[in-house]
Amino acid sequence: MNRQAPISIDSPVNSAPSYDSECRRCGRLAAFLQALKAEHSDYFCKPVPAFGDAAASILIVGLAPGKHGANRSGRPFTGDYAGVLLYETLHAFGLASAATSRATDDGLTLFRTRITNAVKCLPPDNKPLPVEIKTCNAFLREELARSADVRVILALGLIAHGAVLRALGLAPARFRFAHGAEHRLDERRVLVDSYHCSRYNTQTKRLTTAMFEAVVGRAVELAQ
Repeated sequence: MNRQAPISIDSPVNSAPSYDSECRRCGRLAAFLQALKAEHSDYFCKPVPAFGDAAASILIVGLAPGKHGANRSGRPFTGDYAGVLLYETLHAFGLASAATSRATDDGLTLFRTRITNAVKCLPPDNKPLPVEIKTCNAFLREELARSADVRVILALGLIAHGAVLRALGLAPARFRFAHGAEHRLDERRVLVDSYHCSRYNTQTKRLTTAMFEAVVGRAVELAQ
């Protein structure tokens, strides 16, 4: 693997476009979070905001918060298995100040990279309904509209891939999902696809460390 030198920081980091922390547009999700909060009073249990560099050139889009990960911590891919490979790989390419993401107060900083989700709230069984994906898409659309510096969008999984296309008003039939696929969206932006770095995908070897490093490395190349 050709690991890149850390990307220099010349802009504010670890902030993101505004979002609605009290959003209750999806009744099923709102009720699920309320019930979970009653069981785990210390959990975040709200829509999880994006994390990373406000002037990022790479935007990573996942599926949704994990029950005992982002939904607990309040930061994407933090505190769950899916974040292990993600943050290790970002650190290897100089995109993160550390190889692990444990909590929002751990001092972790992302460089030229921001992470968000297609669905901001934890869905039951990690399976959002189509109407919930559609409803939450307004937040991703706003984020993309306000992310003038983003050159590469890395979609982790088919749902994230589709959410990006919906947010940009692009026809899915023109952009078929496949691991490692690259899609020119316009004169400025490229969509890169990857299998999601979930426990299931990594343990079954559908997604290996080498495969994920390759796709992240390619995203870095395209962003530069």
